[in-house]
Amino acid sequence: MKHKKLDIRPYTKQFYKGNIIYFIFALCEILLVSIGSLLVSWLMQQLIDLIGGYDTGFTLLQLTMITLMLIGGIAVSGIISYHSKPKFITRGISQYKEYVFGELTKKNISAFSGENSSTYVSALTNDIQAIEQGYLWNTFSMLESLLPFIGAMILMIWYSPLLTLIAIGLSLLPLIASILTGNKLAEEEKKVSDRNEAYTSTLRDSLGGFSVIKSFQAEAQIIRIFKENLRELAKAQGGKHKMNILVQMFGGIAGVTAQLGVFIFGAYLAMSGKGITAGTTLIFVQLMNYVLSPIGTIPACIAERKAAKALVEKIANALNSNVREESETEYKELKHSITVKNLSFGYEPEKQVLKNVNCRFDLGKKYAIVGASGSGKSTLLNLLMASYQDYDGTIRYDDTELRDISSSNLYEIESIIQQNVFVFNATIKDNITMFRDFSEEQIDEAIRLSGLSALMEEKGADYLCGENGSGLSGGEKQRISIARSLLKKTQVLLVDEATAALDAETAYQVSSAILGLENVTSIVVTHALDESLLKQYDSILTLKNGSIVETGTFGELLAQKGYFYSLFTIAQS
Repeated sequence: MKHKKLDIRPYTKQFYKGNIIYFIFALCEILLVSIGSLLVSWLMQQLIDLIGGYDTGFTLLQLTMITLMLIGGIAVSGIISYHSKPKFITRGISQYKEYVFGELTKKNISAFSGENSSTYVSALTNDIQAIEQGYLWNTFSMLESLLPFIGAMILMIWYSPLLTLIAIGLSLLPLIASILTGNKLAEEEKKVSDRNEAYTSTLRDSLGGFSVIKSFQAEAQIIRIFKENLRELAKAQGGKHKMNILVQMFGGIAGVTAQLGVFIFGAYLAMSGKGITAGTTLIFVQLMNYVLSPIGTIPACIAERKAAKALVEKIANALNSNVREESETEYKELKHSITVKNLSFGYEPEKQVLKNVNCRFDLGKKYAIVGASGSGKSTLLNLLMASYQDYDGTIRYDDTELRDISSSNLYEIESIIQQNVFVFNATIKDNITMFRDFSEEQIDEAIRLSGLSALMEEKGADYLCGENGSGLSGGEKQRISIARSLLKKTQVLLVDEATAALDAETAYQVSSAILGLENVTSIVVTHALDESLLKQYDSILTLKNGSIVETGTFGELLAQKGYFYSLFTIAQS
């Protein structure tokens, strides 16, 4: 089945949005330069014929004055270019980056559990350079070649139609050479992008897993993998450079052949008295530069532009995947309950993690989800957070199916505290507030309830946490994560093994704080089967092999002496 080609116009429009005025000024500069270039050729013809004794209709003084005006025009065009082109390029690229990053934030909450983030790192770093050169600068390069080409052809026909036909015939040689070699550049550019993505991925893995590499003494193996990726990247870059050289070589040889051919034919016509002067022959040679330049450069520019568009398409396709389909249904408040009915889900086809799950979470009540590792506890929370949409069954917030609730509305209603915490390279305060504005009273309350008071007293609210919280312990990062959710004060709080990295005393304190939150529906996945805490839950859901096998209060489940009883008994031993 043929897939519909993705429309990349929303991406390329970013180059011109609010940027047209600078683009127009750049076009004016190109037009002025093109006219000036043709005037230079005309002046040379006039001066040579004047020296040769021909009546050109201009005196030397007049030609000198025209030359001075031309120099002034070139200076003006240079000033226009100085102010317009860099502004257009930098603004356009910045807007493109902003748009790509904005689209990136629209991806599914679980997108990067199954995607390679290096695709996006490469797209916003290495690929940007190729897009800037291949798409934007080449737009100007093509116009700078095309406008003088049109003017040169008009002048050549005016001077000598016969010599113009000869020039066109000789120009076919460089045109064929450019077409044959220029189209290969797009393929080579794509190879470089793909290899750079793999190289970036290896580098990120090496830095992110540095402690694992050292502890398992895998330095030699990682160096080998790094060298292999570096070698492949260098090979791809070398292929691209070689292709560039081939394009230039073939274009150069064909161009010299065409230019000298025109000179020889022009000299023959001048010597034969065919109405061609020495000045006319010289201007043809000069104008051939403007004819051959687009023949040599435009196919290469088109190929580079095609390669740049391929990179835009690549990131557009990546951004188009794992995006949650947003609904226009307004749902801003949970009024009664969350109901899960006949819910089944698997990360892989034919391999279900959850099987026919049925449960209900009433507003304001507290629920614990327990079970052995791999029983589907975290998966259930992920589905409640709309991480995946391809589940069977229904998840209803009151009477509204989860798929019909927009992400913005959903995340106003609920938040999650996870075991794996990401901390930004920002201050502790910014990491707690997530760069939003809250009153000092609200922030202080979240700090107190999450057990962060000692850290704040020791390091201060403005302490920089380092890359992914490198300046903090695992427990401190977890407390920051808890404070974030407490500060947000959503109606539903999902907690996924949030106290696993904390000491027993802090874990108990945080769990008690979560259970003490009023008017909040708390759904807590926990491995810590502490009796005093479990007694505070309104209901405990026990999962086994992806199914809920028991539901009830702590006392009811113990009395049944079933699977929960076994888990609890083992945990106490």
